[in-house]
Amino acid sequence: MDLKALGCVVLLPIQIFYYIVKATVGWFLPSRRRDLTGDVVLITGGGRGIGRHLAKEFAVRGAKKVGDVTILVNNAAVVHGKSLLDSDDDALLKSQHINTMGQFWTTKAFLPRMLELQNGHVVCVNSILSLSPIPGAIDYCTSKASSLAFMESLTLGLLDCPGVGCTTVLPFHTNTEMFQGMRVRFPQLFPPLKPEVVAQKTVDAVRTNTAFVYLPWSMHALVILKSMIPQSALEEIHKFSGSYTCMNTFKGRT
Repeated sequence: MDLKALGCVVLLPIQIFYYIVKATVGWFLPSRRRDLTGDVVLITGGGRGIGRHLAKEFAVRGAKKVGDVTILVNNAAVVHGKSLLDSDDDALLKSQHINTMGQFWTTKAFLPRMLELQNGHVVCVNSILSLSPIPGAIDYCTSKASSLAFMESLTLGLLDCPGVGCTTVLPFHTNTEMFQGMRVRFPQLFPPLKPEVVAQKTVDAVRTNTAFVYLPWSMHALVILKSMIPQSALEEIHKFSGSYTCMNTFKGRT
């Protein structure tokens, strides 16, 4: 191993420690927030639910309607809400096309101009189900996992692109029509998020250029646990929380 490579090996843990400390300090100290005045925001699925509240929140911050899109929010999503064997083939394809492929096409359409302007942000409203799937929503969980991989790859791919960033939001169950009828075992312990709260946290993440946001913050523990404990223990957590059967009462949008 030459001296340059050895230096990189020695420097890596120092860099990792530095960024961990920097992130920790950032949790306690207010970060400088981007001024959204004059930004043009395009929100897919902006007519209701989280998308509607996102439109309101961005408008309050000064975003406008006409011009080059500088903030793209991929929010549109559908859920079929059935097991694999009970799922209609066309419905399965629809979930993948809207939840995953739609992000490819919108990002491909607007990212080149963002790079040219050196000003832009790609936002994905994902789901914690991309990391912790549940029965009865196999189409949604699969498409969101694919969407998360897309955003992780895109985020790394834009590291050397000045002025252009990414934000992926992974919320817990949100109180919207999409998952109407879904029930967890202890709603007092695991209350659904309010869509306006998700919208506020999303806009704040864009303003602080935060790459990944888990809502609520306690979802970090779920990600850590999943990487540490055996599958049998995870299954017990699913049974305890009611996520194992929560889709049994699913109705969806009416």
